[in-house]
Amino acid sequence: MNKLEAFGYIAAQAARGDITFPTSVNAVLRLQLALDDPDCHVDEAIRLVLSEPQLAARTVALANTAAYGAANGVQVNNVRAAVLRIGYRRLRGLVAALMVRQFGHRIADPLLRAKAEQLWNHSAQVAALAHALARHVTKVDPDTALFAGIVHEVGGFYLLSRADEFPGLLEDDTENWGVLVEDVASLEIMRKLAIPADVAQAIGTLRDGVLNPEPHTLLDTLLLANRYALVDSPLGGPAEHPNDTEPGPLDAATLQVLRNEAAEIAQALGDPTLV
Repeated sequence: MNKLEAFGYIAAQAARGDITFPTSVNAVLRLQLALDDPDCHVDEAIRLVLSEPQLAARTVALANTAAYGAANGVQVNNVRAAVLRIGYRRLRGLVAALMVRQFGHRIADPLLRAKAEQLWNHSAQVAALAHALARHVTKVDPDTALFAGIVHEVGGFYLLSRADEFPGLLEDDTENWGVLVEDVASLEIMRKLAIPADVAQAIGTLRDGVLNPEPHTLLDTLLLANRYALVDSPLGGPAEHPNDTEPGPLDAATLQVLRNEAAEIAQALGDPTLV
């Protein structure tokens, strides 16, 4: 099967809903469903978080960032205190981060794995910047912005997770086919993951989206976060890193505040090494 046939095969599978997640992703999905249950007691939530050591560590780390309530210098050192501080809604973003990283878990090829790690680093930066932009600029819900940033490249992660099956799939002139497969896969994966409609819509229009003169929407937030993220997606897309002194929607002082806050959030989300 040549590359064009492989892309067509993957696109056709995605279009008819024939998408199989890795076992590790399914396990995290079960955790997400449990936490989304309105009857989930806090003790059960804490038990679920503790069942995933990386999630437990990230929960405590996020709770100890200034953006999530630690600006007064009071640090938490256990999962119970962390869960109580950040709440269930904010746990959603951390579970999404764990899920997205699990897509790269089964990648064996070192070059593909490196791409997946770069894609996670990009996603973490975009998510963290989106959270900071939401708080200070666009005024959309910061937790929704964080979640949207984490999952905005989920189609790319799926494509990378399939690339081991088709040697050379991502080499040479595959950009247009890659866009097709990623877009088709993203739509279907977001449906299977029950991504909220507003988030799915913003992600679906991100590639061709146009920034409003006065940024105020979730799409604006993602566009700006992608613009100012210092790590690009390895699967293509805009590679625009405006000089801090150039005219733009953000002045240099505001951008520095946002980047400082985002760096703390991105660190809490986890390093690029895949789980």
